[in-house]
Amino acid sequence: MDFGITGKVAIVTGGSSGIGKAIAQAFHDEGGIIIINGRDEAKLMAACADIGPRAHGIVADLAKPDGAGILNAFAKKFGDVEYLVNNIGIFESQDFFEIPDARWHEFFEANVMTGVRITRAVMKDMLARDSGSIVFISSDAGVRGIPWMAHYAMTKAAQFGVSRSLAELAKGTNVRVNSFLPGPTATDSVQTYFGGIAEQEGKTVNDVMTGYFRDHEPSSLIQRLIDPAMHGRAVVALAANPAMTGTAQRCDGGIIRSSI
Repeated sequence: MDFGITGKVAIVTGGSSGIGKAIAQAFHDEGGIIIINGRDEAKLMAACADIGPRAHGIVADLAKPDGAGILNAFAKKFGDVEYLVNNIGIFESQDFFEIPDARWHEFFEANVMTGVRITRAVMKDMLARDSGSIVFISSDAGVRGIPWMAHYAMTKAAQFGVSRSLAELAKGTNVRVNSFLPGPTATDSVQTYFGGIAEQEGKTVNDVMTGYFRDHEPSSLIQRLIDPAMHGRAVVALAANPAMTGTAQRCDGGIIRSSI
C-alpha cells in the first residue's frame, strides 16, 4: 500500500532506539525523509546509518527550552514537516510510596512536556499550510493504570488529554492529532524494566521474564512481548490516514480488557 509518504519529512523524537527507531524505520521504508533527535551524537549517527540514507539526526534535548527550536529548524532544512511523532519517554518500576516529588516532575517533563514543546513549534506551520499529522506515543498504562509505575501511567494518561485537545484545536482543518498505545514491547529498555520488578520481588531477571505475563499481565491476549516493527507499521498507518484524528489507537496485544 502507498501511504503517500514518499519525499515527506517526518520527525520522530527519541528515534535512535526502541519503538522510536522502529517507527523511524517504517517511515523511511515508505519513502519518507526522517529526522530523529537525542542527546548522544554517536548513538544518533549509528541509528541513522541503520535506518537508511534519508535518515538524519541532530543533538537536541527537548527537556531544555531551546531544544524544540533546534530540532524544528534542522528538520525544516529538508522541507515542511508533514509528520511529527512524539516518542520521547522514560519508564521504571517503583513502589508508589517511595517515589519522591522530584521524580514525578521528571517524568512529566520527559514524557509530556517534550511532546508539548516540539508540537508547539511544528503545529503552527502545519495549520498555516493546512496539512500535517501528529502522533503522541502513549501506552496501555494510560488507560488501565499500573500500580508499580504510577508516575509513568500518569504521564501516559496526560498525553491523551493533550492530543485530543490539539485535535479539537485543529477542527475543520487537514491537520490531525492522535495518540498511539503500545503494549509491552521487546525493546532493549525492557531489560531494565524487568530488572526493576525483579529487585522489588527479590527474584532474578530470568525468573521474572519467564513468568511475566502469567504473573503480571494475565489480561494480555497474545501473552508475549510485541515486536517493535509492528508498532512502526501501525503508527505509519495511523499518521497517514486522513480520516483518523482525535483518537487513541491501541496496539497493546489485547492487554486492555475492553473492545473500545
